[in-house]
Amino acid sequence: MRLTPGPGRDVDLDTVDLFDLDLYTSGDPHPVWDVMRAKAPLHRQVLADGREFWSVTRYEDVCRVLGDHREFTSERGTVVTHLGEDDVAAGKLLTSTDPPRHTEVRRPVGSKLTARAVRSWEDSIRRSIVRFLEPALDGDTFDLAERALLLPAIVTGPLLGIPEKDWEELVELTAMVTAPSDPHFQQGSEAATLAISHHELVTYVTDWVKRRRASGGGDDSLLDHLMSVRPGGAPLTDEEIALDGYSILLGANVTTPHTVAGTVQALIERPEQFEKAQADPSLIPNLVEEGLRWSSAACNFMRYAVDDVSIGGGTIPARGAVVAWIGSANRDASQFPDPHTFDITRANAKRQVAFGFGPHFCIGAPLARLTLRVFFEELLQRFASIDLAGEPQHLRSYFIAGMTHLPIVAQKRHTP
Repeated sequence: MRLTPGPGRDVDLDTVDLFDLDLYTSGDPHPVWDVMRAKAPLHRQVLADGREFWSVTRYEDVCRVLGDHREFTSERGTVVTHLGEDDVAAGKLLTSTDPPRHTEVRRPVGSKLTARAVRSWEDSIRRSIVRFLEPALDGDTFDLAERALLLPAIVTGPLLGIPEKDWEELVELTAMVTAPSDPHFQQGSEAATLAISHHELVTYVTDWVKRRRASGGGDDSLLDHLMSVRPGGAPLTDEEIALDGYSILLGANVTTPHTVAGTVQALIERPEQFEKAQADPSLIPNLVEEGLRWSSAACNFMRYAVDDVSIGGGTIPARGAVVAWIGSANRDASQFPDPHTFDITRANAKRQVAFGFGPHFCIGAPLARLTLRVFFEELLQRFASIDLAGEPQHLRSYFIAGMTHLPIVAQKRHTP
C-alpha cells in the first residue's frame, strides 16, 4: 500500500471496493479514506456474494469501535478475511475474546511485557539488531523488507522460548495467515493457505506445550508463562494455550517488519528528516511514533455490533460487521494536522492508534517500541545515507499494510 498518497481525486463512494486487493498492492487507498472521512464516515459495502460490512474511518469512531466491547464484540471474528464466518475460537483465542475473560488471561501475560519488564532485554535486542544491520554496511543491495520479516523472530524468539531452527518456518507461516493472497506466501488458494498456516501454527504450539509438560516445564519464557495462567481460578486448557500461543506468535511477527520498512522508506524519500534525526538522537522515540502512525501496519480490525448502534451519522444493525480502518484514523486531520506529511517532530504522534485501542490494545506494544527505538538508534549511528536500489513491492493483503521488497543501498557512516 502506498504510504505517500498521490493527488486527491474524485471518488465514487457507491463503487468503492475496499475488498479489492489491488487497492492495497498497487493502488492508493488514502485518497479513498480521505473522501470517506469527509463524506461517508459510516460506509456500507455489499460484496458480490452478498456479505456486507460497514466501515468507520474517522479517528474518534475507530477508537469507539475498538474501545467498547459492550457495543462491538470481538467474539465473532476480528479480521476481514473471516467476514461472515463466526470465529470457531471465540472465547478461547485471546484476540477473539471479550472482557472479563479476556482481561483475566491478558493481565498476567501482559505483566511480562510492561515497559519496565522489557527494559532488561534491551542489550540482547541491541546485539541482535547490530547483527541484523551488519550485511547492509558492505555497500551491496540489501532487501530490507524481505530480510526484516525475520527481525521479530531474531529479537523475540528467545523471549518466547522458540529455538532458532524454527524461526524461519514460523515467520513464513505467520505471513501466510496475514497475506494469504500474496504470491510470495500463497500455497494453493487463499482458503487453503489460511487453513495450512493456521493448522501448522496451532500444531507447533500444541507440540511445544506437550514437550514442556513432559519435561516438567522449562524456562521463564512467554509461552511457558501461558501454562501458568489461571483465569477464573482454572488453568487454560492445552487448546487455549495453543490458540493464545498462536496469537502471540502472530502479534510478534507480522507488524514490526512493515513498520521498519515503511519508516525507512519515508526517511529515504525525505532526507531532511533522516538528517534531523541523525543530528538529534533525542528525536528517535518520536520518529518511532511517527513511523507507527505513518505505516499503520495493522491496517484495520473488525468487530460486530451487539445491538443497533448509531455512529458516524448512521446506524450499524445488530450483528453487523464493522471494519475500523486504522490506516485512515492515523491520517485524520482532526487529530493530526497535515496528516500526509511525515514529520518526526510531530507534537502528538504518540496519539497514533497503530497498536489498536481499548481492551485489545497490542499487548506487545512496549516490546515493539523498544525494538523500533533500538533499531533506529543503531541505523542512524551506522548509516550515513540510504538510497533506494529498486522499486518497492507491496504486500497483497487487506489486513497488513506492508512491503515484500524494499531494496536499499546504504553508505557506512564514518564517525571521528
